[in-house]
Formats: sequence, C-alpha cells, structure tokens
Amino acid sequence: MKLRSDSGLWSTGPFVAPSPLLAVLEISGAVLSWTIDDRGADPQITFTDPSRADWLWRVLGEAGHRAVASTVDHAPPDEAHAVDLTGVDVLPGSLDGLRRLAFGHWLRRWWPASDRDGIATLDAALLDAEIAILTAAAEDFFTDDTFDSDAAEVLRPHVAALNAHVQEGDPRIIELVEKCTDLADEVGIVFDTPAQAVRRDDFALAAGGDIGRTTATTVATGVGSIQWSAVPSGIFDAAEDTVDWRVESVDEAVTAIVRVALSGMGSPNGISVRLRSGPFRGEGVLGADGRATFPVVDADQQPISESTAWGHDWRTSTLTIGAEAGESAQIRDRIRDFARSRLASPPADAYLAEVLAAESDY
Repeated sequence: MKLRSDSGLWSTGPFVAPSPLLAVLEISGAVLSWTIDDRGADPQITFTDPSRADWLWRVLGEAGHRAVASTVDHAPPDEAHAVDLTGVDVLPGSLDGLRRLAFGHWLRRWWPASDRDGIATLDAALLDAEIAILTAAAEDFFTDDTFDSDAAEVLRPHVAALNAHVQEGDPRIIELVEKCTDLADEVGIVFDTPAQAVRRDDFALAAGGDIGRTTATTVATGVGSIQWSAVPSGIFDAAEDTVDWRVESVDEAVTAIVRVALSGMGSPNGISVRLRSGPFRGEGVLGADGRATFPVVDADQQPISESTAWGHDWRTSTLTIGAEAGESAQIRDRIRDFARSRLASPPADAYLAEVLAAESDY
C-alpha cells in the first residue's frame, strides 16, 4: 500500500475520479472515496485526523494499523511524502458495507432521474430508510459525530411515507419498514404516523419546444443543460438540453425568459439564473414553476434597445443555473449509462429503491 501526504493530509489507495463520479463517506477520522463504476477498486482513504481512526485495524489488520500510525506520527508536518508500506493491504470484504453506504449517499445526490431519458426516479423514503439501517450497522466506524453518521436524521423525515408504503403490501417493503421501526425505537423516533394511501408517480414538468404564448417579438432562442454539481439534488430533470431560453422585446424593453424542466419533490424557487452574451447580461431567480424572467442590460447595467438586441449575435450566449460550478457533459453521460445498467440488471447489493425503479421501468 502507498501512503501519500499532500497539504498536511495523508491518504491511501488509488486516485479516484472527480465528483460527481465519486461516492464519499465521512467516518471517524477519515473520508472514504470510491469511483462509482469501478467496483473492484479499493477506496481512497483520506485521513482528516489519524488519531481518531481507531477502526483502522478492522480494515488493515493490527500490523497495518501500526504501520500507518507510525508513518504519520514520525513524518515532518506539511511536507509532501510518498511511502510504500510493504505487506499492508485492505482486508478483503472489510469495507463492503461502507462502500454500499457511500453509494447510497451518492444515489441521494447524483442519481440522474429523467422523464426525457427514461431513467426512473428512486423512492426517497425507501432509499433513506435503507441508508439509515446501514448507518446504524456501521456504528463502529462512527465513534465521533460526522456528516454521515446520524441515522436518525436520515430516517426522521420519512416516517409518514414509510407507513404509507406498508399499505402497498410488498413484503420487501414491509420487511424494510419493520427494520426501520426497530431502529426508530433505538433512536427515539415515534413510528405511528397514520398511513396515507397516496403515491406520487409523475411529477415532471417537461421541457423543450414552446416556452409559452406571447405577443412579444422574439429576438433569439436557445437551449442549455443543467450542471448537476451547481444545483441542489432532486429538483431538475437530469437530461441534457432541458433549459429553454429566449430573448424578447416588448415595447422596446429587452427581456430574457428561461424555463427549466423539473423532476422530483423539491422546489427550484430562488435558484439563481444568469445569462451572458458578449457585453450583455441579465440575472434573476427561478420561481417554483421553474421559470425566470429578467431584463437584459449592457456592461453599465443600462437597458438595451430592441435595435441593439437585433444587431447582436446571440449564438455565443451562455446560461448558468445555480452556482458557478459544473462537470462535463461526458461525465453526465457516463453516469446516465451507469444508471441505465443498474436498472437493466440490478446487482445483488442494489438498494430496494433501485430494484423497485427497475421493476417499474417498462
């Protein structure tokens, strides 16, 4: 095993792909990272506080734990190092449960649900229920509070939905909810919310085509894609080209109108939108319906005229939804292919939410 130090942080294992191809889990004293579609690889273990990683013997054996601790303790601080620890390797199967838990958190954040692409949405309540159970089972790795250690926080929002799911009669769901009931008793959650036979099967707002009827003069139109890492999860359809925009003129006022396809239970209300086209720009926020309207101005923040708008080449325009961050379209395509493969043939360790999505994918 190679142990590397960079900027004061020690890490082991292979280099991993960038987010959003990365499944991450914070445990006591370290962060574990896997590339989602590289099932055979060991994780990268980045130590945030090696002295708190008292679980390490479970993963490397007692001799491996001592070798890592000795190397870290005797190395000069804040200097780059690479040390080969001969005979130290991750014990087979020792991190299988944590990898599955990390992947569950990845599913929560990055699963590319899309009506347009035909990638089914995962049931959030069932997914989080299984994550909560796995978190509780991994308590030996969570001796400190970490970002991913609170099983109760994951489970608590879904009590009503899980009770409602029981009414569907699926024995797999009933078994999962029974496990959650036992866990709820341990962590102080009351699992007696009345069941409601309500199921939301279709909540997508399709994008593309006509943005809406208007008497305004349309100067330019375009489409764009959501950068997944720039927006909250579970709100937008994850397909490409789900953002429609146009620049129009009404009574000499030049305005941009944007509409984004929605998918999921969350609201886009308040998420920022920015249009840039040469010296012209505009910005606003999305409403709950996924739409935004805002004026287009010049570099001095002055409104532009209709004649100026008509004389501009809008083909170089860029539209940004959310933060100034993003990933390539190739990475998003790779994730969609990965999701389709899991729906086509769920692996043995698939989450129940994935299995049910695969069964509904016809």
